[in-house]
Amino acid sequence: MSQVEFIGMIQSQKVSEIHAAQGPAIDRDYVRAFAQAHEAAGFDRILVPHHSTGPDATLTVAYAASVTERIGFMLAHRPGFVAPTLAARQFASLDQFSGGRLAVHYISGGSDDEQKRDGDWLDHDQRYARTAEYLEVLHKVWTADKPFDHEGAHYRARNAFSEVKPVQTRNGRPHVPVYFGGASEAAIPVAGQYADVYALWGESLDQARELTTRVRAEAAKHGRSVRFSVSFRPILAETEEKAWARAEAILAETRRLRVVQGFGRGGPQQSEGARRLLAAADKGPRVDKRLWTAIAQETGARSNSTALVGTPEQVADALLDYHDLGVSTFLIRGFDPLEDATDYGRALIPLTRELVAQRIANRREAA
Repeated sequence: MSQVEFIGMIQSQKVSEIHAAQGPAIDRDYVRAFAQAHEAAGFDRILVPHHSTGPDATLTVAYAASVTERIGFMLAHRPGFVAPTLAARQFASLDQFSGGRLAVHYISGGSDDEQKRDGDWLDHDQRYARTAEYLEVLHKVWTADKPFDHEGAHYRARNAFSEVKPVQTRNGRPHVPVYFGGASEAAIPVAGQYADVYALWGESLDQARELTTRVRAEAAKHGRSVRFSVSFRPILAETEEKAWARAEAILAETRRLRVVQGFGRGGPQQSEGARRLLAAADKGPRVDKRLWTAIAQETGARSNSTALVGTPEQVADALLDYHDLGVSTFLIRGFDPLEDATDYGRALIPLTRELVAQRIANRREAA
């Protein structure tokens, strides 16, 4: 694992707050170009998101892995719609076929309405309890050397076993890395017990400090340590003035497109992460050095929608403030998705890696 990890995001067609979806739901040529652009730009992983009306993320990862060589993947997965015994075999198989390039981001679900599209009627806190049991069963399947029985609140299995195990290991035992998000009181204990990487949306520095402290304390109860990831939408330009002008143009187009599509100004979701982004936005459109919250305010924080705005050097400097809090992973994606991924690889990613390495070296010298 490098000193800092960069994760991008691909989708099966071109779409963002400023680009209405067009054409077929799956554009193979776009997915191939999008995945290969991330690999060429120096990203470590690519997130493939999940939505209750979209293409299957597992199959998208399988295709994207087949047209790339080195880059890792982070599969967004919602527990509850596939039995954990089957999911464990699917993930282990995908890890084998991809050559050990898989990680899974477990999303318990922040919207009752969206969960119900796939027949899930559990409430918010019940979903997190189910996720904890789901992860328990996954680990049993990956590590068991003989069939086992499981009897829990949400799952029952008899003689469960998997012939296929993940390529990757943790503490010498088969394991697919677990990324996990959720900022509610029901989510934090699950993170402390199971997450390898805990993912936050692009919150303010004070919010990130508070939340990572809570997760660390919960993990310590289990004798564990957790890495941290923060998500941003960097808006770059050759000068700060041009970067802010680009940000304002993105906001104007977001508003225009939402009117065309019949959306009002977004209200908060059930998601605690969304509420936290809107709380940051309540402090104003510009927070800390370069955190821009206007898109989150406009859309109701319906995804990771806060940006860092400036030149590559300025945004890299802002990322270092989060690195100082213990954040070692940055999920970055743009409003012009493919083009921005390529642009990040020109300066932002290598510059941030260089600055992090310099800072770590300076600390070692000082020690």
